Amino acid sequence: MRVFLTGATGFIGSRIVPELIEAGHQVLGATRSEAGAAELEKAGAQAHRATLEDPKTMADGAAKADAVIHTAFDHDFSRFVENCEKDRRVIEAMGDALAGSGRPLIITSGVGLGSVEGGGLAREDVIDRKHANPRRASELAGEAVAARGVSVAAMRLPQVHDTQRQGLVSPLIDHARQTGVSAYVGEGDNRMAAAHVSDVARLYRLALDNHEAGVRWNGVAEEGVPVRDIAETIGKGLGVPVKSISPEEAESHFGWLAMFAGMNMAASSAITREKLGWEPTGPTLLEDLRNMDYDAAETT
Repeated sequence: MRVFLTGATGFIGSRIVPELIEAGHQVLGATRSEAGAAELEKAGAQAHRATLEDPKTMADGAAKADAVIHTAFDHDFSRFVENCEKDRRVIEAMGDALAGSGRPLIITSGVGLGSVEGGGLAREDVIDRKHANPRRASELAGEAVAARGVSVAAMRLPQVHDTQRQGLVSPLIDHARQTGVSAYVGEGDNRMAAAHVSDVARLYRLALDNHEAGVRWNGVAEEGVPVRDIAETIGKGLGVPVKSISPEEAESHFGWLAMFAGMNMAASSAITREKLGWEPTGPTLLEDLRNMDYDAAETT
């Protein structure tokens, strides 16, 4: 298949490119720059100039492909709500280009959307349309375009990591560096699901090759890493003290990160593993945090 991949030069997308090519697919990768186009061509993909700010450019790419994998997202978390709405507009535009064609569209959201009432691990067969996470806009957009005849599946991601980036943990590292303390809320027993980027890239390819409309996949290797353990590992890496703060102090200490710092984001991938035969093999989140170069991260 010819696959239109958004975010093709990004953290996850750049790992998906070789996965797709090695499986025999052609890749048309979205990029906003000449440097990105050169990177894609070097990797064996074709480049399509597009931006999230101009949904039509994304729709034009989708119209040229047999399938779409949408990983692009503006990761300025200080503007998270606005960026989730931007993602909604892009999904709807690409949906218009694919409506009635039967061509797969795999969108991306977060594992929290599968939260179970009363607590417990988030699951693939659950959707909480009123979840506090603004990323619900992506899945609601997916449902809207599915109602117009688009073959949509959703990839729900946890904290995706290597030794360079770790999802929401990366801003926590930056915040600990700036404030001189690595903090967690209360007992720090709320948990974050996680997966290594190489495992996630492979999962997107499996989801495409075994596409099923209407399903939701959880890219979860570790069901839940306690935030206290994350904070302690960060503290050791940076050489700063680790402390607990009360829920009442969270907003003043963490700023925009407060909405995530105390949230439980544990999730299961049991259905995903059973249906797709996915077995994660990459390092754990704490292993990557222990092995990262904190001095180098400060300069990037």
